[in-house]
Amino acid sequence: MELDRKNIRKIRGLIVFTILLLIGLYRFEMILNAIGFILDILFPLFLGCAIAFILSVPMEHIRKLLFGKALAQTTEKKVQPLKKLANSVSLLLSILLVLALLYFVMAMVLPQLTATVTDLTQSLPKKIPLLVEQLKGFLAAYPNTLSWLENIQIDWQQLIKDMADFFKSGATSFFGSTLGIAKGILSAFATFLIGFVFACYILLQKEALGRQSRKLLFAFLSEKHAEQIVEICGLTHKIFANFLTGQCLEAVILGTMFFLSMTIFRFPYALLVGVLIAFTALIPIFGAFVGCLIGTFLILTVNPTQALTFIILFLILQQIEGNLIYPRVVGGSVGLPSIWVLAAVTVGGSLFGIIGMLVFIPIVSVIYTLLRETTNYRLKEKHLNVE
Repeated sequence: MELDRKNIRKIRGLIVFTILLLIGLYRFEMILNAIGFILDILFPLFLGCAIAFILSVPMEHIRKLLFGKALAQTTEKKVQPLKKLANSVSLLLSILLVLALLYFVMAMVLPQLTATVTDLTQSLPKKIPLLVEQLKGFLAAYPNTLSWLENIQIDWQQLIKDMADFFKSGATSFFGSTLGIAKGILSAFATFLIGFVFACYILLQKEALGRQSRKLLFAFLSEKHAEQIVEICGLTHKIFANFLTGQCLEAVILGTMFFLSMTIFRFPYALLVGVLIAFTALIPIFGAFVGCLIGTFLILTVNPTQALTFIILFLILQQIEGNLIYPRVVGGSVGLPSIWVLAAVTVGGSLFGIIGMLVFIPIVSVIYTLLRETTNYRLKEKHLNVE
């Protein structure tokens, strides 16, 4: 190999990479701590980017609906002030829309849950003697179990003493941890507030930020690589936006299915459970199970038999939604086959929980699309047709 300038740069880069890799392996724990410290500092900014992306989807629809024709017909001199006005109004309406949806869900769910728990606490003391009598009647048919229970020796004085010691230590630890809990709540609120303000700045100045990012890419990278990065970023934004839209549509469909089926079979709390399942179904695949647990609890307080029937109904509708609706609505919106949707949700949930479920589907879709395009391009170069 001739040692020209190009090869010397490659060798120098390889040497630097090897040295950095060895240092990283030698000081691996310290580097992880440093990365964690940096991520903690930058977390409000990452949160702001996530909030900005979520708000950008309804914001773009509102902007096209209210200002699409005006922006298309405006001259270049007047388009910038109109764009600023369109961004401000669309952002404000998007925030109000999200807050209205959250308020609607909370206003329906929380009062009903509170009333149910209150009624349950009031009626439970009356139901306990009936349960005890039923238990005695049940145990009467099993004399061996009844005699075993009667032979159990319990030191009530020691049990009361242990409970008193537990509550004393719990009280001291409670008052000691109250300050830490308050600090954690204030810190989370401050982080969210910083992220929200940062998201608003991003959305109000997204055109300027886009131009500046493209200038940096084309200034410091080759034209080919800069165009590839711009194309990948555009593809990523499109897939994430389609995923968010498809996820919301799927949640509305599932909530409507539950409301109609529960109304037909005369279940209690049909509208409440439908709204609750639609809200929790925003978490892919497994989110509706949270709504199922709460719905089962609510129906159980009214009619235990219907609660069991509701679980059966839920399993049937969940199979329809998981095998037919979700892969076609969400998988189709991101261009991802059904099997890869399920794989992305499973892997993402195992690694990062709920956030992983939400993020991994569009990420896998981006990788799938890029890999498909690269594979087809290489096959075309080789003049191969493997269909």
